[in-house]
Amino acid sequence: MHPFRTAVEARDDAAIEALLAENVVFTSPVAFGPYPGKAITAAILRAVIRVFEDFHYVREIGEGRDHALVFEATVDGKQLTGCDFIHLDEDGKIDELMVMVRPLSAATALAARMGAQFDQIKAEAIASSRTDR
Repeated sequence: MHPFRTAVEARDDAAIEALLAENVVFTSPVAFGPYPGKAITAAILRAVIRVFEDFHYVREIGEGRDHALVFEATVDGKQLTGCDFIHLDEDGKIDELMVMVRPLSAATALAARMGAQFDQIKAEAIASSRTDR
């Protein structure tokens, strides 16, 4: 089992963050542009843990530096299926994390819930960036 899967299933924020490279780029299923950097990516992942209900992985695909982790969850009563696409750098840290979800109704619910979290996400990322110096 991939360590990211283990950390997410355990809802272990510190373990998740420790797996991220400083230069990680997070690509959201509901935002147009990517989010570069460990602080913002970790803050987004903490928010996802708060938003997703009944989260569980159902399949893991990959080897080497590329992995796909298929998951199921519920957001505001809407069931979704998604996939975490992970790329590892030469040190084994996650340097790319792209998330895709379906169906559209669930993605829309996810966008609304994450949008409501975004002020907190930004505040956490700023605070984390300050303490990392």
